[in-house]
Amino acid sequence: MLNETYKIYKSGTDIRGVASEGVAGEPVNLTDDVIERMAAGFVLWTVEKVGKPATGLTISVGRDCRISGERIASAVIRTLTKAGVKVYDCRLASTPSMFMTTVDFGCDAAVQITASHHPFNRNGLKFFTRDGGLDGSDIEIILEHAQADDKPAEADGGSVEQVNYMEHYSAHLRDIICREVNAEDYDHPLKGFHIVVDAGNGAGGFYASKVLEPLGADTAGSVYLDPDGMFPNHIPNPENETAMASICNAVLKAKADLGVIFDTDVDRGGAVDSHGNEINRNRLVALAACLALEGNEGGTIITDSITSTGLNEFIEKHLGGKHYRYRRGYKNVINKALELTAQGINAPLAIETSGHAAMKENYYLDDGAYLCTKIIIKLAQLRQQGETLESLLEALKEPVESAELRFKITDKDFRTTGERVIRELEEYAKQQDGWHIAPDNREGIRVSFDKNDGDGWFLLRLSVHDPILPLNIESDSEGGVEIIKEKIIPFLRNQSGVEVK
Repeated sequence: MLNETYKIYKSGTDIRGVASEGVAGEPVNLTDDVIERMAAGFVLWTVEKVGKPATGLTISVGRDCRISGERIASAVIRTLTKAGVKVYDCRLASTPSMFMTTVDFGCDAAVQITASHHPFNRNGLKFFTRDGGLDGSDIEIILEHAQADDKPAEADGGSVEQVNYMEHYSAHLRDIICREVNAEDYDHPLKGFHIVVDAGNGAGGFYASKVLEPLGADTAGSVYLDPDGMFPNHIPNPENETAMASICNAVLKAKADLGVIFDTDVDRGGAVDSHGNEINRNRLVALAACLALEGNEGGTIITDSITSTGLNEFIEKHLGGKHYRYRRGYKNVINKALELTAQGINAPLAIETSGHAAMKENYYLDDGAYLCTKIIIKLAQLRQQGETLESLLEALKEPVESAELRFKITDKDFRTTGERVIRELEEYAKQQDGWHIAPDNREGIRVSFDKNDGDGWFLLRLSVHDPILPLNIESDSEGGVEIIKEKIIPFLRNQSGVEVK
C-alpha cells in the first residue's frame, strides 16, 4: 500500500511530479534520490516481468526537452548501470519512439522521461515493454518498491551506449509514406505538397526536417520546431485553444495544404486542413476511423465516452463500422481494443478525443507522428484521384453547440461521492419524461433528449484522476445546451459533496 508521500507520484499509468523550481508553492519532489528509487523499482519489476536477471537486461532511456530531463536521465541511467543493465541512451526522443526500441532494437524495456503537456517544472517517467505501456497496477508495484527502497543487487557489466534512435524512427516513417503513396517519384512522394508543422518547442520538430523535407515536402512556415523546455510560445497540446490557433494561423499564412501539431512528447497529434479548419476531437476521430477501416470493413472503432452522436452515425452509417464507446483515459481505450482483439473482434483503432490514437497495424501504440503520417499519406492518395482530404469528412454531422462543465467534489473520498451521484442520477433519469438513457454507455451516465426537448445529450462522469465530475453537453439546435443544462443542474445542486456555482 502506497503512503501519502508516494501516492502523489502515481498519475494513471505514468509517474509524475515536480522536477524544477520556478512555480510558487510547488517544491521539487522528483529529487535524484526519489528518481533512483523509482528506477531501481522498475528494474525489479522488469526482472519479474521478462524473466531475466538484471545483468541480462537491455533498457533504452529517452527524454523530451524539459529542463529537468538531462538530470533525471542521468539518475535513471546511473541506477540501471549499477544493477548491471545494458543501457541505450537515446537522449532527446519522442515517447512512441521509445516503445519502438523494444521492436527495432529488441530492448527488454524502455523508459521515457516526460510529463506530456504539463508545465515546464513538471516531469515524470513512462515505461514500456514489448507488450506496450504499463498499466496503473504496474506503476503501483514500482512505486511500492521505491517507497520500501528495494534495490537490485549491484553488479558489474552495466554499460551505456549513446544511440540516435530518432534517425531510425524517422526513416521508418519515411519508408511507410514512400511505400503507401507509391508515387511516380518514389523517393519524393510529397513533392508539390506544402505542409507546416507546429511542434510547440517540444520533441516533435524532427517531423519537419527528418520526415517531410527529405520526401520533397515544402515545410516553410512551420513554427516552434526548436526544442525549448520552457515552452515559451504556447503549451504543446493539440487540445489547447492557443496551440490550435497557432497552427491554424500558420497554415493560412503559408497557404499550406495541411498543418500538423504535436504535444510535447509526440504521443498525440492534430491536424488543420488547407482552409485553416481544425481536424481535432470528433473530426480527428472521424478521419482516423476512415483510415483505420480501409481494409478492415465492419471493424470496431473504440473511442472514449464523450464522442458525439454525429460521430457515432458517421462511423456506423457512413463508414459501415461499429462504434464502441468506452471510458476516458487513452490506456483504457487501448486495453479495451486489446481485449476485443483477443476475443476475435477486429478493432483496428482505439482513440481518445484528446488526440491519443492507437492503430492495430502499429502495435496499438498511441503515436501522434504515426497518425499524422497516415493522414499525409491519404492526402497524397486523394490528390492522385483529384479529391481532397476535406471530402472525407463531408458526411460528419457536427453539433451546433457543445459545452463542458466541471463540478468539484468536496468530500475527501471523492470517488465514493462521485459514484453515488452518478448512481442517483441514473435513478432520477428513469423517472423523467423524455430522458433517454443510452443503453451502450460504459462510463458515467449518458442521457439524450428529443428535438423539441434540447435536441442533444449530456454525459456525467467521474474524472479518471481528479475530484471532479465533468458534464459534457451537446445539442443539434441553437439554445439546446442551455435547455439541457437547466434539466440537470437542479439535480446536482441537491447533491451533498458537490460544488455547483
